[in-house]
Parts: sequence; structure tokens; C-alpha cells
Amino acid sequence: MVRTLRPALSLFAAFTLLTGLAYPLAVTGIAQLAFPWQANGSVIAVDGRPIGSPLIGQSFSDPRDFWGRPSATSPQPDNGLASGGSNLGPTNPAELAAVKDRVDALHAADPGNRAPVPVDLVTASGSGLDPEISLAAAEYQRDRVARARHMSVQAVQNAIEAYARRPVLGLFGEPRVNVLELNLALDHAKVRRID
Repeated sequence: MVRTLRPALSLFAAFTLLTGLAYPLAVTGIAQLAFPWQANGSVIAVDGRPIGSPLIGQSFSDPRDFWGRPSATSPQPDNGLASGGSNLGPTNPAELAAVKDRVDALHAADPGNRAPVPVDLVTASGSGLDPEISLAAAEYQRDRVARARHMSVQAVQNAIEAYARRPVLGLFGEPRVNVLELNLALDHAKVRRID
């Protein structure tokens, strides 16, 4: 029995050290050397204060800011420790009520906007942490943001276009914009303001 267990335990110990310790340390070391910003979470700091990552959605509610996709994470929205969707289907009464409430909130924030509400502004993503919105969602909010910031609509549109991400090779993905990056660009924009 001991002759059978000894090789099995030796292999178990060797593979535990190899795959549980050596490999993770090697991958972490290589990542820290080759891609330190990405390996440390791609955190953006303003004036030395970390404010977020362009990889994780954040809640914005100020009329001056572009708002991202709703989040279904718990216990609060945009919880990076609890990625996940609501798992509610499109005909579920709770999902329909949530979408209606989100549409009402968008109309209350911009009563004059009669354009159709883009679906990504009222439905949560599968991860609940989507940091990007479609260009249609950004353009839907453009006039509200321009008024709240006392900027021209064209200046805000220029920022949307400057930060737009196009499909890879023109085929893969949808045109979109990162909400955090766009809001930061507008916060530090050197554009003419309308007073």
C-alpha cells in the first residue's frame, strides 16, 4: 500500500507546487514586467486619487455626465466583486418594470428628448459591469450633457467621436464609447464654453 501511495503523494505534491505556486508566480511576474498598468487593474488616477478603471462600469447620475448601462449586481450597482446579470427574461414582469422605471428616469432627466431610448441605457449587461455604451446611447444623452455643462452640442459630439471605439478590422464588435473616459475628457476639456 505504501509503495502505491508514495508515488501518488509525490506527484500530488509536485503538481501542487508547480501549478499552485510556481506557475501563478511566473505569470504574475511576467505580467508585472510586461504589462504593469493592466496587471494592476488599469486604474485611472486624477490628481493622485484613483477614480476608476475603464474596464469596469461605474454609476454616474449627475446630469453633467454620460450615464452607463444599468447594473444588476448586488448588493449595489457596479459591484466589481459580484459580477453577474439579473437573469430576468425580456417578458418577466420585474424586468419590464425595471426597464419602464429606467425609461421614465431618462425622460425626467431630459424632458425635451423625444428620441427613442437606446436599449443599452435601460437593460443591464450580462456581467452587470459593462463600461461602454453604444454611440446611439451617447448621442441620446449628448444634448442633456451639453446643456448641463454649458457646452455646445457640437463640442460634446466631437468628444464622443474622439473617444469612439470602432469595430476591430471593421467587422468585430459594435461602435461604442467608454463612459468613464468620455466623462473624464469632458471634465478636462479645453473647449469653448457657452455662458
